[in-house]
Amino acid sequence: MPGIQPRIEMESLEEHYVIEEDECLINRGPTDKRVLYLGAAPNRYYPFSLFSEDCGWKEIWNIVLSRTKVVFFSNKINLLVPCGPLAVLVDLVTGHQGSVFLLSLLGTIPLAERLGWVTEQLAFYTGPTVGGLLNATFGNATELIISIHAMKSGMIRVVQQSLLGSILSNMLLVLGSAFFSGGIVHSNKEQVFNKDESEADGSSDDKEAPKITKWESIIWLFILTASISFLSEYLVNAIEGASVALAIPVAFISVILLPIVGNAAEHASAVMFAMKDELDMSLGVAIGSSTQISMFGIPFCVVYGWVLGHPMDLNFQLFETATLFMTVLVVAFMLQEGTSNYFKGLMLLFCYLIVAASYFVHIDPESIRDKPET
Repeated sequence: MPGIQPRIEMESLEEHYVIEEDECLINRGPTDKRVLYLGAAPNRYYPFSLFSEDCGWKEIWNIVLSRTKVVFFSNKINLLVPCGPLAVLVDLVTGHQGSVFLLSLLGTIPLAERLGWVTEQLAFYTGPTVGGLLNATFGNATELIISIHAMKSGMIRVVQQSLLGSILSNMLLVLGSAFFSGGIVHSNKEQVFNKDESEADGSSDDKEAPKITKWESIIWLFILTASISFLSEYLVNAIEGASVALAIPVAFISVILLPIVGNAAEHASAVMFAMKDELDMSLGVAIGSSTQISMFGIPFCVVYGWVLGHPMDLNFQLFETATLFMTVLVVAFMLQEGTSNYFKGLMLLFCYLIVAASYFVHIDPESIRDKPET
């Protein structure tokens, strides 16, 4: 029986091994020659080898398990993943909308964070231009998916308030958490950043290496997007029931709770960069995400609603407009000096708590008026 004849090629800057073998990994026909891509070569990026003379289903399964471990078990927040299936189970067994909402909310958080991580992994292989487009598209995919499901249900106010809440969350909660955590870690000095010129492309001098291959990133991108879309349907359908069961206003759910899910990836990234004393990166993540929502997310929802026959305008109410205006002023004053410390972060967090409390007691007349007649 002829042995395996390896042929090694170099693909651009990535050292990828391509093996052409007489015996296929799946179909072991002796005359079936195929080219098998096994990922990156064993180097500083991939410190393991996938070569084996006995490549079979067991090896394939081990590779799948190892990649799944990298994606789902490399972050402690992924402990919330079982909440998603539990939400579906509770909805089928009890139908308690409050529990379904909370479980689906918790279950969506790690999926949104992993979606952002996979997008960053794919950006390693696409270059800065396509990578920036991917980050702009999938960086806020969770907010857009939730908005699409809400739009289909005719919940226009939920869409408007959730997108507004995403902007407020990025500018106050995410940026405030980054400033606070960075100030605590680097308490012996005042952190500085290059102020309204921060890096928004995700590049840094200490560039990390990709942990999964390009095709694995694409596959996981589709899997996570489909999972978020599936779970978001339960989340949106349970909003009104959860508002009654938990005695929480729909405005508070839309502006405060839903954006926390969509901003999980930005929150984790901004805090991580701040703790590494890379405030330009943190600022780029927080402000860049708000810009993406303003310039892409909201116009997309307007066009999508027009296509569905559920017209959505940009006529936000006075209370919401005032909240956004004051938030922009506060953040502008915080950034004008180009320095940061834990106290500035604490003030941004307190401002977010004030916004959250105001939406908890605020009665939205438009949401009452837009309720479907029974």
